[in-house]
Amino acid sequence: MNPSAAGWINKFGQLVSKGPNRYDSFQDLYSGLKETGFIYGINTKVPEYIEAEHKLSEDEKAKINLLIGLYHAYLLERPKSDFEIFVDSIFTFYNDLDVHQISFLNKILTGSKTSDQLEKLIDSRVYLEDNLISKTFNSIITNSLLFIDILVFVRYLRQPKAIRKYAQNLEYIVINVTYHALNSKEKERNDERLAQLFGASLTFIENNGQSFDGSYREKILQNSAIWENHYFLDIACLSVWEDHSLDYKESDFIFGLGKDLGFEEKQISRSLEEITAFFDKNATDVPFLKDNNMAMQFYESMSKAVNKLILRNSKRLQKELSESAELVALLSKSTLRDLNAEEKKKVQNQLIDIFKSIPSLAIFILPGGAVLLPIFIKLVPKLLPSSFDENRVDKKTQKGQK
Repeated sequence: MNPSAAGWINKFGQLVSKGPNRYDSFQDLYSGLKETGFIYGINTKVPEYIEAEHKLSEDEKAKINLLIGLYHAYLLERPKSDFEIFVDSIFTFYNDLDVHQISFLNKILTGSKTSDQLEKLIDSRVYLEDNLISKTFNSIITNSLLFIDILVFVRYLRQPKAIRKYAQNLEYIVINVTYHALNSKEKERNDERLAQLFGASLTFIENNGQSFDGSYREKILQNSAIWENHYFLDIACLSVWEDHSLDYKESDFIFGLGKDLGFEEKQISRSLEEITAFFDKNATDVPFLKDNNMAMQFYESMSKAVNKLILRNSKRLQKELSESAELVALLSKSTLRDLNAEEKKKVQNQLIDIFKSIPSLAIFILPGGAVLLPIFIKLVPKLLPSSFDENRVDKKTQKGQK
């Protein structure tokens, strides 16, 4: 399954229709989504039964985890429905929620099938910015509050009235929990990044100072939905986590909040332990913990974008490259030494001719697209036959020599 290509939702439907619902309760679903990082807004993996065609990027994992959450929440509420009915239901839900921010151009390109339109709609939920340039330049591109969609969807299936107001209330509580949790501790640079990420992920309320007040505690005390309260507690734990430990002041805030949410001390401690374990395992992959300068952020973002384009078009690129012996020779040389000006010009001209024949690589021929070429040239030797790469190490041979 390739969540960046058309038809991935129908492919997902084929995968999940082969077996029974993998979650017997919402508790099981919540635990599964927490393990992937989706609850925390940090997607580190997807469930094992999802077979991906390529190594998944963070945004692709977010798409899959969102659909998994929505689908299995739906099955728990409507166990006898089939996948097509689910697709219609989720599309109607997002339209009623008024989040269908799909451009006119995308509507033309998408087609009339509900699943095709839903793919674009899910894109608009996952990405913080709805254009290619912003996604390319932004090192943190995914919505961190997507689990709210699943909570609101469950409420929608039970009571569809005033659904947007319901979503606004959940976002209001989450952003206040985050804000007050961060203010309960000595602020660090990573805290500012986390606050910015959550603020950018808001959909239903404005991110301004008027949203932060003490009345959120009244809403918490009145809220009896257990999994909403679990989510509020886990987001608070995420907000105060720092350096694999929690000091007394931070714990005091968390235990006070947990008590207001109706949890026992043992349950609160478990949430703290789970967030610590998650960061022990995944800290190096968490975007807002990376302390790169702007140049490194730019290069990392561009490398990821170009690498993704190469992977998604690898077969076509191999075919095109195989028909250009001179280009392959020059690219192979570039792995051993810097090309001279004339050689670089030849590579650029021949690559642009190839890009013109592959629509999804059109970004390289746009104004400014030449900036991406050095990154492409660095990554593309992975596509070349091993005979062209004299520095490639055969791992099997190397292992046998030890």
